[in-house]
Amino acid sequence: MTDTSPSAAAGHPYRVLVVDDSAVIRGLLIRALETDPDITVVGSVGDGRMALNALGRSDPEVVILDIEMPVMDGLTALPQIIAAKPEIKVVIASTLTRRNADVSLQALAAGAADYVTKPGSTALVTADGFKRELLAKVKALAQARRDGRGEKPPVPGAAPRRERALPLAPAPAKIVLRAAPTEPFEMLAIASSTGGPQALFRLLAGLRGGIGTPILITQHMPATFTTILAEHVGRQSGWPAAEAVDGEPVRAGRVYIAPGDFHMTVEAPAGGPKLIRLDKNPPENFCRPAADPMLRSLAKAYGRRVLCLVLTGMGHDGLRGGREVVAAGGAVLAQDEASSVVWGMPGAVATAGLCSAVLPLDEMAAYVRRLAMRSAA
Repeated sequence: MTDTSPSAAAGHPYRVLVVDDSAVIRGLLIRALETDPDITVVGSVGDGRMALNALGRSDPEVVILDIEMPVMDGLTALPQIIAAKPEIKVVIASTLTRRNADVSLQALAAGAADYVTKPGSTALVTADGFKRELLAKVKALAQARRDGRGEKPPVPGAAPRRERALPLAPAPAKIVLRAAPTEPFEMLAIASSTGGPQALFRLLAGLRGGIGTPILITQHMPATFTTILAEHVGRQSGWPAAEAVDGEPVRAGRVYIAPGDFHMTVEAPAGGPKLIRLDKNPPENFCRPAADPMLRSLAKAYGRRVLCLVLTGMGHDGLRGGREVVAAGGAVLAQDEASSVVWGMPGAVATAGLCSAVLPLDEMAAYVRRLAMRSAA
């Protein structure tokens, strides 16, 4: 059902509901969110049951949902929120612990769009990186929701009861595809961010038994979360999966996940096996790990024998590295907009003309398997 609310139709600020049992944290989150004129906090409540009651009153587009709360916790409230408003975007907020990382990944599998890791209440006051991440994720998710419904982005200075003339939206960028790869690939690289864990579980389950190459994954996540992600990937897809370790050899049939706060690359020493390398070089695209360093290294180590998949995520990480993969003779595939939570990263490589195919998530595994069969023939 299409939302015809005046605020969305008139291009008013994105509407956010904050749910946290701590009044102090709620206040800090609200102040951080409302530093951006494109965001307005339409409600603030202390538990999941109150959040459900607030949905009809405040009509939020994005919910910031704490995990640990009395009366009704976030994991219990999540499916009920999505059932009440199927197109709403829920961002899980949790502190950085192993238990919370595990629960956050369960929430992503249950339909949450993304997560943020909260610093302590004292650090939250000065945590510029957290504020930047929070604002970027809220705006990207809210706009993805509006794009899917034909609704307008915020207009600077829009008032609640006043219509403004809006500029014409730019025409969608044309996608020009490259020829499908014909060379056998020896390395599969995957770059993902917002919505990535959910996409990875489905994609890797579809690839199980169909390819025998190593798989390197850079998913934008902090430490602890990547440890849990590797465990979830192994359980849900059947692949042998683990965080990468510096200096370990790259082996066929294994999944290597870049650890949080480290870039992951591959080194190809003369006369020896290819090795995983981890480093703390400066963040790229505000991220560490970032996909671009991984892809640059794979272009050098594997040349035309690398296949890169760019999945859902905000920003444009993977674009520069994807250019180097293509320049070396490798191939790039992107997830399509309709199946992406946010079409930032895949949209960047698709509209830059780097892709051999732009596919719905549920078709990507079959396409890669066909390429693997063709390579083996």
